[in-house]
Amino acid sequence: MNEPVDYLQINLLGAAEQQRRLEKVRAGMRRDSIEHALVSSNANLYYLTGRVFRGYIYINVATGSTPLYFLRAPLHLRGEGVNTIGRPADIVPLLAETTCGAAGNVALELEGLSYANAMRLARVFGLEAPAADISPALRAARAVKTDAEIDMIRRSGLKQVLVYQRIPHCYQEGMSDIELQIEIERASRLEGCLGIFRCAGGEMEIYMGNVLTGANADTPSPYDFAMGGEGMSPSLPVGANGTIIKPGAPVMVDMNGNYTGYMTDMTRCYCVGTPGEEARRANALSADICRALAAMMIPGTEAKTLYAKAEEMVRLAGMNAWFMGHRSHAGFVGHGVGIEINELPVISPRSRDILAKGNVIAIEPKFVIPGTGAVGIENTYVVGDNGGVLLTDAPEQIAQLD
Repeated sequence: MNEPVDYLQINLLGAAEQQRRLEKVRAGMRRDSIEHALVSSNANLYYLTGRVFRGYIYINVATGSTPLYFLRAPLHLRGEGVNTIGRPADIVPLLAETTCGAAGNVALELEGLSYANAMRLARVFGLEAPAADISPALRAARAVKTDAEIDMIRRSGLKQVLVYQRIPHCYQEGMSDIELQIEIERASRLEGCLGIFRCAGGEMEIYMGNVLTGANADTPSPYDFAMGGEGMSPSLPVGANGTIIKPGAPVMVDMNGNYTGYMTDMTRCYCVGTPGEEARRANALSADICRALAAMMIPGTEAKTLYAKAEEMVRLAGMNAWFMGHRSHAGFVGHGVGIEINELPVISPRSRDILAKGNVIAIEPKFVIPGTGAVGIENTYVVGDNGGVLLTDAPEQIAQLD
């Protein structure tokens, strides 16, 4: 039997799993000549403890050293190394009381911190500017998932597949894209979807996912997603815009797969009536590309070779003009996924990433056909010794809504 979880403990991962993750982070710290680091972003707090809280984790590069927690809220959490603080300046005297001493050159998460917060934390440690950036080490560590993380992603995939099977039953005649999306959101939440769709960086945002039909699929978006859409407001210009779903027009559904704090990413297409020949052909090509790229997901493979293979298949099919957009083209065909939707590795023509066992990658070869709409699928795979293992095992053909 599993041991009961003590939800008052700050570390919900267990000692062994936390150490596995910490050692990956420390490997990156050694690579970047970082001795001390302070972690504060929600995604990385969750990665290192299994929970989100307001505060900081202090990491020493020494193997086996215990992380220290500087907690601002909630204050009831407990565990080895937990300290409560009222402000960041309280960290230094508390550090001085430990075997770590009062570390000065502390690296910060510069990719996620505002300039003002980064400078404030640097001054706490007596620095005129941040000493170093721990973000690359964290990003690299999170790119290779542990068995526990893969299990959480696999469970999210099973839930997401169940929801997608229900999508035809969410549709009613005369619906708009946003009305269908709302019904899919309801089905997702009832199945346990957490709702939050975490994206790394300050320039990406989306609510629950993207449903596209008709000409709206060809509307460029300012965000770095594979597909665009006008959205319902200029304040969030992506996705459904109220277009009525018409017979023969494909409906692309790319919805939230976050059921465990770790997400899968999956796209499938639907249609009222029979889709046109071009849409069926493009969707079939998308599925073929997914299978071809999955077979190439061998540890040690250069990520850019996967993009080159997808591009070659598209060129041979004569669909270059529609690949990854029409009026605006995305510059990638896949990306890492986990706690956030845009993790490493990136499957793009200039990617320097090398695939490793334990990478979890979403492959999304999509097409925007003028006068028809968006078609294509997206699947999530985990990189194994013999290729990508599918985590979103759902029918790939265009399904009927009516």
